[in-house]
Amino acid sequence: RIHTCALPGQVHGGGGYDSDFSGDDDEGGGESSLRGIKRKREDEILQKPWQKERHSKVAHRSFHSSEVDREEARNRRAHLISLNAFERHKKYVSDYILYYGGKVEDLKRSTEKDKTDLDVVRENHRFLWRDEDEEEMTWEKALAKKYYDKLFKEYCIADLSRYKENKFGFRWRTENEVVSGKGQFQCGSRRCEKEEEVLKSWEVNFSYVERGEKRNALVKLRLCPECSFKLNYHHNLKCHLSEPIPLDAEAADEAPGQSDAEHWRGPAPAVEEKSR
Repeated sequence: RIHTCALPGQVHGGGGYDSDFSGDDDEGGGESSLRGIKRKREDEILQKPWQKERHSKVAHRSFHSSEVDREEARNRRAHLISLNAFERHKKYVSDYILYYGGKVEDLKRSTEKDKTDLDVVRENHRFLWRDEDEEEMTWEKALAKKYYDKLFKEYCIADLSRYKENKFGFRWRTENEVVSGKGQFQCGSRRCEKEEEVLKSWEVNFSYVERGEKRNALVKLRLCPECSFKLNYHHNLKCHLSEPIPLDAEAADEAPGQSDAEHWRGPAPAVEEKSR
């Protein structure tokens, strides 16, 4: 090994140790730096506004993780869009149970208060709709009114199962019953199917209570003799009970306070009998 040392009064690069290439290196370095600055300015001028800046260095770890998360979110969204509504619901439920725990039974909705269209119609049904019933129409009332408009309100179908209690049920006919002739060419009782030859027409004052209000309606029925007897059961029973004549009929026929002498003053007053 050769050891060198600086003599007193001498400085490196000074004295008689000048190099012929030192000036050239300095000039070349200056030109290269100027050329680099010029190229950078040209790149900045030529760069479009929508172009991203070129990275000359390796991307940071946070940038890499954000790009990975973004790609994962894009794939997850594409997967959810490809599912239908029910499969998407099942995936959400399974993910919730996976992250928060629990059972599938805990997420089932209670069906106690569920109502079908038929339940809504039954709750808001009217035997006869009036003008005051159509005020403040809700969607439930509108649904019941739509069903009511489809009924045929000429003849009624009767429920005579509780005729001995003097309780009857009436409803309007549906389209299928009109086509089959039920209630007009067949007996209008719900459980009777006798034909037209033996039917009789009746007009009944139907008294009913609807939502706490008492109402009346004249309805027409076509019934066979047996069902007609059930319809008039209580009326016939009253007439039958009034037919027996009491023992003191003669005394009952006399007006109160009438003496024997008054019988000879003139003819007996005519009594008008009311027809059925």
